[in-house]
Amino acid sequence: MPVSDADREEIRSRLSRIEGQIRGLKRMVDEDRYCGDILDQIHSVQQALKSVGRAITRNHLETCVTDALRSGDEQAAQESYDEIMGLLEKEL
Repeated sequence: MPVSDADREEIRSRLSRIEGQIRGLKRMVDEDRYCGDILDQIHSVQQALKSVGRAITRNHLETCVTDALRSGDEQAAQESYDEIMGLLEKEL
């Protein structure tokens, strides 16, 4: 099941802000700004991306994974579990 229109707009808005942060980072490097300031900005971008990732993960769990588990298809359920575990292992 796809992301709802409202959620899609929120995610697109967040990604646009992140895109602006990335452009700002490039300017900071071009302007030889203080390394600590650049690193702070990088941290902000990383946190913003994590937030978007959490929103998409939540949607995925509420829709795709839930549908697979409720379908009664054992293989689809196992594939969903495996997929989620793979994604969580990347984060840990």
